Amino acid sequence: MKHLNKLLFAGMMLMTMGSQAQDSNNPWALSFGVNAVDTRTSAGGGKNFFNSHVSQPFNVSENWNILPSVSYLSIARSVGNNFSVGIQGSINKIEKFVVFNPSSPLANSAGYAVVNPGDLMYYGIDGNVKYSFKNAIKSKVIDPSVHVGGGYTFLGDNSFGTANVGFGLTLWFTDNVGLALASTFKSAVGNDRNVAGDINTPKAPSHLQHTVGITFQFGGKDTDGDGIYDKDDACPEVAGLKQFNGCPDTDGDGIIDGSDACPEVAGLAALNGCPDTDGDGIADKDDACPEVAGLAAFKGCPDTDKDGIADKDDKCPTVAGPKSNGGCPIVDTDKDGVEDKDDACPTVAGPASNKGCPEVTPETIKQLNEYGKTILFDSGKSSFKTQSFAVLQSIAGILKEYPNSNFMIEGHTDSDGSNQLNQTLSENRAAAVKNYLIEKGIATERLKSTGFGETKPLDTNKTAKGKANNRRVEVSLIKE
Repeated sequence: MKHLNKLLFAGMMLMTMGSQAQDSNNPWALSFGVNAVDTRTSAGGGKNFFNSHVSQPFNVSENWNILPSVSYLSIARSVGNNFSVGIQGSINKIEKFVVFNPSSPLANSAGYAVVNPGDLMYYGIDGNVKYSFKNAIKSKVIDPSVHVGGGYTFLGDNSFGTANVGFGLTLWFTDNVGLALASTFKSAVGNDRNVAGDINTPKAPSHLQHTVGITFQFGGKDTDGDGIYDKDDACPEVAGLKQFNGCPDTDGDGIIDGSDACPEVAGLAALNGCPDTDGDGIADKDDACPEVAGLAAFKGCPDTDKDGIADKDDKCPTVAGPKSNGGCPIVDTDKDGVEDKDDACPTVAGPASNKGCPEVTPETIKQLNEYGKTILFDSGKSSFKTQSFAVLQSIAGILKEYPNSNFMIEGHTDSDGSNQLNQTLSENRAAAVKNYLIEKGIATERLKSTGFGETKPLDTNKTAKGKANNRRVEVSLIKE
């Protein structure tokens, strides 16, 4: 029978410890403390089954055997789904053995007597499967449980197997440290309680074993050291915050970095964690004008004049105008059909072919030359006679009407004097006219001058009248 008990115990232990372990927060638990053995449940007697086995469960001083030292050690491993498997070793000394013997002078009113069977040493080794209700009741402190298993007990010279069932309660001070209490009914397997004929000598008694001790959970993996175990850490390799399941929120905007489009700058949830400085609903990173509220159609930039052109690209942001004109309104001051921006003469009407400036007509050139014939110089000099200034003023007035046209001033003489002298004189007189016109506001780059001396006469140089006609200034249009 003894060998059968040992085989039964070994088989139960293999079944218990053969379960497949699974990762869990702090999967290992180590407990140690004090155990108490109560043999009252196997004493017999009683009015009924329940009364026979369970009455006086807390008669500590009379029935419980307790060693005043650490007397049990257990280790357990989580296997997932609130289950764990464990093994426990315990030691005790049986000085109080309860028997039902109403005739004994030691018997109490219920017929139970407590005897000392000889200070028998008690050794127990037990395996169990435990189920925790902590998650079911959603508590982080109170952890009730039930357990079943089997074990083997050595009592003096005897040994026997037991089938175990019990319950426990752990009060967790921290995530890792708690106070563990448990009570286990160990039912002896295949043996009678007493040696035949001697009710005071225990052989294989069923009994209750109570334990109280400290338990430590350990073995949980926290790769990033943020206090959140890898099993529950959504970002196990990057330190983070508990409220974000272990993921970081670098900018502190309440959006985890992994979901934050701007993880280093605090922003809005509606914009995936990006800021919107100007409050226009467009994230700064996508806003071409992040400090000025604008429209999505213009990448966050405003269009003040609502002409469909963003202010930053609009040459006239406060006045509506077509895109073809840079956002500015089309202005044609002289109403010649040429916009002012393209009109070289915005206040004087002229055709587009001449950049909006009036074209010099043959009649105009004729008029200029009529005036040129009446310019009088001092004899042999390039200085003007007084009566010529009115003519020169008239010529300047005509040239101003054609600001986009360039003119050549030509000097001519009669044949009196040497050719060289006449050439020089004609050049000087033409230059004098040019300089006068410049002084009156005609742009320098619009005028050129040259002299032809006596080489291009209009009339005969044999008469005084012919010579007067040959002494002249002519104006011609310079064509580009």
